[in-house]
Amino acid sequence: MEHFSFATYWERGDAISHAVAWLLLAMSLTSWFFILSKGLMAWRVRRSAGVVRRFWDAPTLKDGVAAVAAGDPEGIYLALASQGTVRVAPGPASLGSAVGPAEQMTRLLRDAIHRSTVRLESGLTLLASIASTAPFVGLLGTVWGIYHALAAVSSTGPVQIDRIAGPVGEALIMTGVGLMVAIPAVLAYNGFNRVNRLTLSELDAFAHDLHAYLTKN
Repeated sequence: MEHFSFATYWERGDAISHAVAWLLLAMSLTSWFFILSKGLMAWRVRRSAGVVRRFWDAPTLKDGVAAVAAGDPEGIYLALASQGTVRVAPGPASLGSAVGPAEQMTRLLRDAIHRSTVRLESGLTLLASIASTAPFVGLLGTVWGIYHALAAVSSTGPVQIDRIAGPVGEALIMTGVGLMVAIPAVLAYNGFNRVNRLTLSELDAFAHDLHAYLTKN
């Protein structure tokens, strides 16, 4: 009975098998780096959601922006609140100055939301890519490992099931490794998307109220 382990698979593997294993390791480390860093960021963003209420409870606009700055370490809500201190002033003739102050303020607030959205969604494309490709990379390692094992066994004589059971079983490890890499990335991607939807809806409501206040005063 042959010893069944990843070490044996690695010892029997060739350059392609090793490359697949290293690629899965790199994908796992990358996904966990983003999972941990984005998880910390998401926790801090949701914890600072109350700054919007503190902004409107402040006696002055300056105090409101200061309250947001103190309670928003990631700067997601601050990017929007700080636009309240920007005064739209007439400048040289341009396409931007051709519209009224209210429309210019709308553009400033929209740009602030865009910057916050880019910051919230950074890294999500990479997580989605890892989640969707890792199982297939692992499957590639399995298929190649089975082929390599069958080729090695057939070159030594008649193929018997007891002689190929060990190598084939070891090759299946790569499919399991691919799933182990993909599943955390999928769960994290879905979780971060939900956090982003909540945050962006709050930013949209904040921008609407802020625009009404700034264009009225």
